[in-house]
Amino acid sequence: MNIRSIPVIATLIVIAAAIIMVMLGFWQLGRADEKNALLERYQATDRAGTPIAYPLGADALEANLYRSVSASCETVEEISGRAGTNAVGAKGWAQIAQCRTEGIGSFEVALGWSRAPSPPVYTGGEVTGILAPGGKIVADPPLADLGPLAKPDPADLPNNHLAYAGQWFFFALTALVIYFIALRSRTRRRPDES
Repeated sequence: MNIRSIPVIATLIVIAAAIIMVMLGFWQLGRADEKNALLERYQATDRAGTPIAYPLGADALEANLYRSVSASCETVEEISGRAGTNAVGAKGWAQIAQCRTEGIGSFEVALGWSRAPSPPVYTGGEVTGILAPGGKIVADPPLADLGPLAKPDPADLPNNHLAYAGQWFFFALTALVIYFIALRSRTRRRPDES
């Protein structure tokens, strides 16, 4: 392969792209470590302690996930059934109440589990439960004569960053291999003129 036959601009673009992809791979490795630390912190959360008052500020929400919380549901705006799992792993319906409280606004409470999608009768009141991602409270004990839902578990949160890192490294390698093959086929079509 004659070095003069290598296109400079295309080579620089491919090398720059591969370097960026490798950097993104290392960034994802760092994110994987951060996510592992976050999951360990969530696992260590005291779920049986004294409930903290809901709502929490936006910054405090993530810091208090999986903790026991209490709130007052003054007005029930709507109750809807969504796919859910009970405490023993049976599939059915999680009954979700959209609550509103003066000075707080709207928030969701997962009242409990049922086999039927039809909403239960629930008019509001005091709620205790576990703070789940998204700021939803999973009632514990369940309300409205429903069965217990599976408790939110930090182990259910995915940590895909290692897979993403592998993808970026693979993309970089693939780009370099394809470019090398393209260069070889180009030089075979244009024999050296010496």
